[in-house]
Amino acid sequence: MSTSTNQPERTPPERHIFNQVAPMDRSVRETAMNQRGCVLWLTGLSGSGKSTISRALEMSLVADGHVAFVLDGDEIRSGLNKDLGFSPQDRQENIRRISEIAKLFADCGVICITAFISPLKAHRKMARELIGNDRFFEVFLDADVSVCERRDPKGLYRKARAGKIPEFTGLTSGYEPPENPDICIDTASSTIEQSVWHLAHYIASKGFITLRVSDPEP
Repeated sequence: MSTSTNQPERTPPERHIFNQVAPMDRSVRETAMNQRGCVLWLTGLSGSGKSTISRALEMSLVADGHVAFVLDGDEIRSGLNKDLGFSPQDRQENIRRISEIAKLFADCGVICITAFISPLKAHRKMARELIGNDRFFEVFLDADVSVCERRDPKGLYRKARAGKIPEFTGLTSGYEPPENPDICIDTASSTIEQSVWHLAHYIASKGFITLRVSDPEP
């Protein structure tokens, strides 16, 4: 006796996705906002200053009349990506999702600032390729692990040393520093104000914003 159920053939989900209406051209929105969208991808060890500098830069840009937004690792992990763990596959998916979001912000003409350790070169390369080389800027916050451990703003190094965090970047898990970052800031010797100044003037020099307040370097 035949066991066939004559079920209809299933088609891949992507075959049912259609972009029926063309999106607004990016240049139209950027002209109206008087700025061009880009992504400043801050990478470095925990404690290198990613969250602090990204928030300070966001405040500085907004105060100067620009539209900027920070995507922070802890916030993303506690919201959008709370279903992801820290396996190699989940770490890659974490970066992929972040990259997609950052790309959407850049498409909207926003200066998107991301603050993620993103320890692997391959993951940062994936982000650059997804977002676009012409508007992706890798920012390496270069601080030695000893400096970061002395700061330890979240107490993570202390927990890692006590064995409470088995895979901790910089101690028990490797970090691959960028070989040719677009911007490199030594946060052991640079103040927050100096770091913000360098980042703002860098994207201004690339034509993404026009600084209204052109202060000398702090």
